[in-house]
This record gives sequence, structure tokens and C-alpha cells, in this order.
Amino acid sequence: MNRKTDQLLTDCITENKENIYRLAYSYVKNKEDALDIVQDAIYKAMTSIESLKDKAAVKSWFYRIVVNTSLDFLRKHKRVHPMEQEKLESYAPNAVDSYTDIDLVKTLADLPSKYREVVVLRYFEDMKIEEVADVLHENVNTVKTRLYQALRLLRVKLKDTSLKETK
Repeated sequence: MNRKTDQLLTDCITENKENIYRLAYSYVKNKEDALDIVQDAIYKAMTSIESLKDKAAVKSWFYRIVVNTSLDFLRKHKRVHPMEQEKLESYAPNAVDSYTDIDLVKTLADLPSKYREVVVLRYFEDMKIEEVADVLHENVNTVKTRLYQALRLLRVKLKDTSLKETK
């Protein structure tokens, strides 16, 4: 392994460790499974770092490995985990949710994965559209379209949920 390339990957993982864990967690909704996914993703990245052609794209390359490892895990285990209460509180500690009747997490989980991935990377991981496109190996316009469609679906689903609650 090239020492410089190895250092780039190590730096990327170290600088983004919380985001990497959160990304894995967003798929499996379980601490232990998310940690396993991160560990597997690091192993996969370390053993295949030489296949990375553009060393400047190490972050998006590694995030893609985390996404793929998460999806492989879900396919293998075919199970859904409810989000843990402490994780929900970590997003906004001591915050009072004025929309208690809207379950954003459930609504987001109900989205098809191609839309959910874009929303999670863009809004939960705070990536730029171009970075999301790199991670997902998609065209920037495809990502923009999926993001628009995902937000439209979320809006419709959340509106339906709130209408049902008021009846």
C-alpha cells in the first residue's frame, strides 16, 4: 500500500468519524450494527485503496463504501430497527418538538432507497449536491431530480399524516 494514499484514507476516516458512523446508523438504526458496518467499510477501503484512481475523491469514495456496506448488511439481515430514543434526542437535545404528530423518521424510512439516500446525504450529512453525486456515482442532475422528488414525496406523506391526525 502506498504510504501517502494510506495516510489520505486514515485522515479522511479520522476527520469524518462521527459523520461516517451517523451515515451507517441512518441505514441500520442500531449502534452495534452501525459500528460493525463502519469497521467492515474501513477494512474494505484499506484493502482496496489502490483501486482509487482520483486521490482527491477519497471522502466520496469511502462514503460510497459505507453506503454499499450498509445496503449489503440490510439485504443480508432483512430487518428494520426502530430509531433509539437517545439518538433522536442527540439531534436536538432539550428541544421541544412542536410537531409531535408527524413522524419524520418513519416517513423518511418509507421512502424508496434511491430517494432516502439523497436526502440523508444532502441534509443529514450536509453534503453538497456534487458530493452526493460522487458518493452515489450518479449524474448531478439525477441527484437534483431525486432530491426534488424525495422532498415532494415527503411533503405529500407528511401532509397526509397531519390531515389524518386532525380528523
